[in-house]
Amino acid sequence: MKSENHTWFLQGMRDGIPIALGYFAVSLTLGITAKKAGLTALQSLLASLTNHASAGEFIGFTLIAAGASYLELCIMEAVANARYLLMSCSLSQKLSPDTSLLHRLIIGFFVTDEIFGVSISVPGKLNPFYTYGVISVASPGWVIGTYLGVILGNLLPLRAVSALGVGLYGMFIAVFIPQARKSRIVAGLVVISFCASLIFSKVPVFAQISSGIRIIILTLVISLTAAVLFPIDEETEKGKKETTAEDTAHGKEVLS
Repeated sequence: MKSENHTWFLQGMRDGIPIALGYFAVSLTLGITAKKAGLTALQSLLASLTNHASAGEFIGFTLIAAGASYLELCIMEAVANARYLLMSCSLSQKLSPDTSLLHRLIIGFFVTDEIFGVSISVPGKLNPFYTYGVISVASPGWVIGTYLGVILGNLLPLRAVSALGVGLYGMFIAVFIPQARKSRIVAGLVVISFCASLIFSKVPVFAQISSGIRIIILTLVISLTAAVLFPIDEETEKGKKETTAEDTAHGKEVLS
């Protein structure tokens, strides 16, 4: 069991590298925002350590700079980060039923768009140590980047920061493209999601809604529609997984 956990952890670390690079680039600009709001490097580091959310932290630092009250800050943070409730619920179904509460709490604390994306894409049940591996690489990139953003300010070339940010886009592509190639339904839903997101961001009525709420609305509507129109046969899906496992085991026997 320890060997299996170790293998999953190393795989998670590998998949977390592009996330860490993207986080580092984004958090540098976040650190600059924190500095303008009057926060020290240590305060910014603690903020990123306890709140792994770019939109949430940007909103928080902006409100701090504007002298907002604690109540306003709490409400806006809840709205900006509400989508993580949906992601946590989805990941809870990905975990084995005998996964302890401690594992669930740790994963829930570190849920972000990117960590959720790679964790939910793991075939079969999610081993918590895979997500821990991703976190061990990605989280320091986010926290250290914020810290350095406050210290370095605008010293780093804009091109260098933008180049690092490409890693996040590459990671997202790597998450959904393989699934889209396997299923036309998934491919269609990806295209619909892109189009719907674009429409929501351009139409005045929807554009006034916060990005977090827009994501929640789109996620609920598209996923619910897909579940009703294209339900998954659990028996068929289970048979596919068993066949894949048998083929993998057979392949290992041949190689050995």
